Amino acid sequence: MFEAKISNAKYWRDCVESIVNLVDEGSFTISSEGISLRAMDPSSISMVSFFIPSKAFEKYDVEKNTSVGLNLENLSKVLSRTRDNESLVMKDTNGKLLLEFIGENSRRRYKLPMIDIRKNVEKEPNVEFDATAEVAGDPLKEIIKDASLISSYVAFKASKDELVINAHGDSGELEELHGVDGSIVKKLKADKGADVTFNLEYLENIVKACPMGSSMNISMKTNEPLKVSYNIGDASVTYYLAPYIES
Repeated sequence: MFEAKISNAKYWRDCVESIVNLVDEGSFTISSEGISLRAMDPSSISMVSFFIPSKAFEKYDVEKNTSVGLNLENLSKVLSRTRDNESLVMKDTNGKLLLEFIGENSRRRYKLPMIDIRKNVEKEPNVEFDATAEVAGDPLKEIIKDASLISSYVAFKASKDELVINAHGDSGELEELHGVDGSIVKKLKADKGADVTFNLEYLENIVKACPMGSSMNISMKTNEPLKVSYNIGDASVTYYLAPYIES
């Protein structure tokens, strides 16, 4: 049994959005430390690893470690109906997850069936990255949108002093060069150069939930998975995206 109350239901909605952007079902592991989830998307091209500590909740009671498997799309649809100034209580009851939205003078309750997630929890890729960058989230989202006008893929190339983002397709080419000036690229460390290409649709889904005004940490190695991580309040979310390698 567990029961968790979060004072701002919209915050939990935003956390779940960071997961459902990539995976449609998953199993939350609930322990005394907090709630975590790790899952691959159905195509096995990307992975998401999510954790929110118990301190993020107004109330957090866990009798013993438990797993709650859910259809995340259904959960997201319910959370999308969150109203202003509502808190949220979550608890497991008779094989279902109870979601109770509490307003000033109102309560709404949903019960979602728990499902059996048969996939094993995947381990995060073990990569010794050659380059890491701290990048402002809002400008990076715009750069990715710009690249999507040209191609279905985008390339990141990191060197000691510069991060280059480019895309090319039948309709044209885009190249962006960014030095470390704090406006877009806040920090950059490249022990060796890294040059790798990724699917734009997946990358758009990865960066989508990054809060306005926040930064993302990007780790790269040529022809290895990209690692992207950022915080949503107290919660942390990390993604891995397999590279696109032309045959």
